[in-house]
Amino acid sequence: MNDAAHDLHAPHFIGIGGAGMSGLAKILAVRGASVSGSDSKESETVLALRALGATVHVGHAAEHVPDGTSSVVVSSAIRADNPELAAARERGIPVVHRSDALAALMGGRRALAVAGTHGKTTTTSMLAVALGELGLDPSYAIGGDLDAPGSNAHHGVGEIFVAEADESDRSFHKYAPEVAIVLNVELDHHANYASIEEIYESFETFVGRITPGGTLVVSADHDGARELTARVNGREGLKVVTVGAAEDADVRVLSVVARGMTSEVTVLLDGTELAFTVSVPGRHYAHNAVAALAAGVALGVPAADLAKALGAYTGVRRRLQLKGEAAGVQVIDSYAHHPTEMAADLDAIREAATGRVLVVFQPHLFSRTQQLAEEMGRALALADASVVLDIYPAREDPIPGVTSELIIDAARRAGADVTAEHDFAAAPALLAGLARPGDLLLTMGAGDVTNLGPEILEHLANVASNV
Repeated sequence: MNDAAHDLHAPHFIGIGGAGMSGLAKILAVRGASVSGSDSKESETVLALRALGATVHVGHAAEHVPDGTSSVVVSSAIRADNPELAAARERGIPVVHRSDALAALMGGRRALAVAGTHGKTTTTSMLAVALGELGLDPSYAIGGDLDAPGSNAHHGVGEIFVAEADESDRSFHKYAPEVAIVLNVELDHHANYASIEEIYESFETFVGRITPGGTLVVSADHDGARELTARVNGREGLKVVTVGAAEDADVRVLSVVARGMTSEVTVLLDGTELAFTVSVPGRHYAHNAVAALAAGVALGVPAADLAKALGAYTGVRRRLQLKGEAAGVQVIDSYAHHPTEMAADLDAIREAATGRVLVVFQPHLFSRTQQLAEEMGRALALADASVVLDIYPAREDPIPGVTSELIIDAARRAGADVTAEHDFAAAPALLAGLARPGDLLLTMGAGDVTNLGPEILEHLANVASNV
């Protein structure tokens, strides 16, 4: 363990199975720390951590915090009345926020942090895979699994550390990257930000944390990102590299050509045209890859080598991940839960589809639904038909009057064919009944809607066998 992480030699993680927490726990376990933790349920992620030597309890109880614990690591999702958090305070054990733990892990490495309202996980993953493909063996911490449980993080021997930087609770203010990416800036996380101006100020603070002489890679196409660029351009010791299809972009996207579930991308970088393949569909994923390319070049990686290596990226779990096919219907999982993400994924799938595009959407958070129901409804109108489930509350308590009906009403006003389904268990049969051969069916949302994919496939297979 290095000095920056001296209080993490025996950490206890509350909610260790979460996407962000499990990655940090994995890196610490591999570095030799005595890791313990708890989570609300068993999962493949929990099993993967146990295989690394971590002690993981199911359920939360004060006695789960072992003697000798050096610190208790929490995320913003952990409630103040959690019994393990209360036990830590009673026993005088330091409580460390997840972002502080990640900042400690990045100490002594060349840090590359990926920020933005959407696209962080994909772009971080692209960089991690491509740099690994080039033999640079980076460390990384990502908010999603690349190909298997526990693949959201890696302790590498190389000097680079690639991290997803979360703006939702301002925790990305803790990092001091050599290179930072900002993909887009939009109002989200309404429980923590009251206005778009607060969002801009938060991203400005993040950019201010880039080390002197470092680089900001930022979108030239997104209005919010362009506003951020205008605010930070000219800062002493900061190099700004803009990327996108805009004519004034420093790294300009000349074309994105759909090839089924892949895209052929051509960019103009330092006066030279460079073409490469992205093994996921959609223009927005292609632009994520170009941001990754520019960031890697800022770290000194040769552009041609990195462009070729980006072709090794084949996706992240839950980011347009093919779950299977039955009765001629492909079921694809999408993590999209903000209207911009929803529209982008639906546009991407539309490019790849030969038949209809169907969606089962589970809204995520009452606060997000309250603020963005109209935009979510308009996004669903891009599908040929959709089924909307009840809101997944996650960490929030209900808000009176805020239900998925707000989204359904907005979708219908936008001309969408939309059906409400309040019984989660009944959804697979309903969707299997709607689908027909040639359709693409998306399970969409950040909650447990992902669990419906295998059940939908089973129903489709049963329907086909009975024909």
